[in-house]
Amino acid sequence: MGFFEFLLLLLIAGVCGSIGQSIAGYSKGGCIVSIVIGFIGALLGSWISEQLNLPELLNVTIGGSPFPIIWSIIGSVIFVVIVGLLTRGR
Repeated sequence: MGFFEFLLLLLIAGVCGSIGQSIAGYSKGGCIVSIVIGFIGALLGSWISEQLNLPELLNVTIGGSPFPIIWSIIGSVIFVVIVGLLTRGR
């Protein structure tokens, strides 16, 4: 994976994380947090789709590695909702 492919992957993960935060209605942090949430969402969403035997939706291949856009957004929403519920009282 080259430098530009890595930057593109960070950009896509950041957009997916931002969309997930917007849907969940809980937004703490900036660009770096959105990127991290996008990657965590991709892992969580892919794991959920694998456990439920659901198809991969809208995969983008970057540097030979697939990145699941829809499952990243869904996983981001789930992750942000859980974090929001755990930190609600603070």
